[in-house]
Amino acid sequence: MIGLPRHNAAFCKPCFIGYVLDQVAKAIKHDRMFSKDHRVLVAVSGGKDSLALWNILLKLGYRADALYVDLGIAGYSTRSREKVIRFAATTAEAAGATLLQHEVKEEEGAGIRELAMLVHRPTCSACGTIKRYQFNRAAIEHRYDVMATGHNLDDEAARLLGNVLHWQEDYLDKQAPSLPASVDGFAKKVKPLYRLTERETAAYAVLNGIDYVVEECPMAKGSKMLLYKEVLNRIETESPGTKQKFYCGFLDRRSSTEPAGTSMTEKDRAALRPCPTCGQPTTADLCSYCKMMSRASRVASPSARF
Repeated sequence: MIGLPRHNAAFCKPCFIGYVLDQVAKAIKHDRMFSKDHRVLVAVSGGKDSLALWNILLKLGYRADALYVDLGIAGYSTRSREKVIRFAATTAEAAGATLLQHEVKEEEGAGIRELAMLVHRPTCSACGTIKRYQFNRAAIEHRYDVMATGHNLDDEAARLLGNVLHWQEDYLDKQAPSLPASVDGFAKKVKPLYRLTERETAAYAVLNGIDYVVEECPMAKGSKMLLYKEVLNRIETESPGTKQKFYCGFLDRRSSTEPAGTSMTEKDRAALRPCPTCGQPTTADLCSYCKMMSRASRVASPSARF
């Protein structure tokens, strides 16, 4: 039996799997993420959440392919890639799904750790910039209708806590399970696992025999997100359901005020313009990715390729 204290319930294996599928189906319907006619690109890392999401979408009958970005982290990226390729070969291909791959060392000229050192940015920050760029680029170039990520309730609650602690209003405005393709060059982005906790997606992966990378990314050591998750886990242990009330309460309160405010699409259209180098939308003169790669090329040795 799998106990879920936040719901004051316990499930056997078949009922738990049904519960997980139902929560994802509800999220897709409630937030109008996509339909069975749409082509979905799932961002997979080799971890439990992204592989579970790909598995769930295929089980629910969606047209879901995946993209894996190899960050060039010694040892860790090799193991992650192996997990993704094995899942694609043993499960996804039988459902007609395709795995796309991108290698950072090949296109960006160096692994993520080396790039972060060159531009003097935290590795997680450089990683986020590259992933967002490559995921959006792949979705647009391969004409997917929507891009899905495996962010779960723990991820979203921790991110919300960080944004509130620092009053990052622009980030709060963008924190939603579904972000529209508001301008040309932007893919729609969705998070179908936002109603499930990290523990629940891990249990789903184990029960379905999904082989995933268990260890955290070595570059995430000392990350503020891990600290926020630890704090929320301590509160959740004492008061089950707190994460759900925190994040879903935020979404409910914001949706109740949306009709009176400017929509996200309107805000994006007013603020975004094409990057002169790559064409992806940006609020600045140069997008974050092109700015980072330009800086890396200036400080790199002549033998490096960017």
